[in-house]
Amino acid sequence: MDVKMEQRWKVHMKEEFEKEYFKSLTRFIRQEYAGKTVYPPAKLIFNAFNSCSFDDVKVVIVGQDPYHEPGQAHGLCFSVNEGVQIPPSLLNIYKEIKNDLGKPIPRSGNLERWAGQGVLLLNATLTVQAHRAGSHQGKGWEEFTDAAIRHLAEERDHLVFILWGAYAQRKGASIDTNRHLVLKSPHPSPLSAHRGFFGNKHFSTTNDYLSAHGIKTIDW
Repeated sequence: MDVKMEQRWKVHMKEEFEKEYFKSLTRFIRQEYAGKTVYPPAKLIFNAFNSCSFDDVKVVIVGQDPYHEPGQAHGLCFSVNEGVQIPPSLLNIYKEIKNDLGKPIPRSGNLERWAGQGVLLLNATLTVQAHRAGSHQGKGWEEFTDAAIRHLAEERDHLVFILWGAYAQRKGASIDTNRHLVLKSPHPSPLSAHRGFFGNKHFSTTNDYLSAHGIKTIDW
């Protein structure tokens, strides 16, 4: 696996690349891309890291798996390519932003504009087989993305970690809440959004926290 990653991220993740689990993961991913349809396209596996450099991260949103249908996934959690129908979870995220901040719901589901402002849109697992949700879980990606979160939590200050759903909350369990703001709620999926995702005001709360620490807010 050719790790095309923003230079500062590469420095912080260097130890991971040399570990046995990552070498094993690389072998597995190469085989999968060689013989099956896998998302996102190989050149976009590390898109989250390339779209938001280590030093620029202000907010981390943790997702689980890339989308597994054609044309959707491009390496940023919850985000889809231009022209692709907005998925249900992302539509609920947009609805909460509208309720929280009064912003109209965008027509595009592409969240690159968030990444460009310092929002790391990180899936726990960075690849998936077509039509098979969770098919690349337990292969090593989780350890790699845990390390990314750990580096941010230990080497940066005053970040906002947004953890929607039990899976993301487990992933962020070790973050020092005295040093960072950790926001938790149910997942925006239609199955759970009405149990506390709607009304969580995570977007205004994030901006209030950033502003209080002299950090430029996010234009959600």
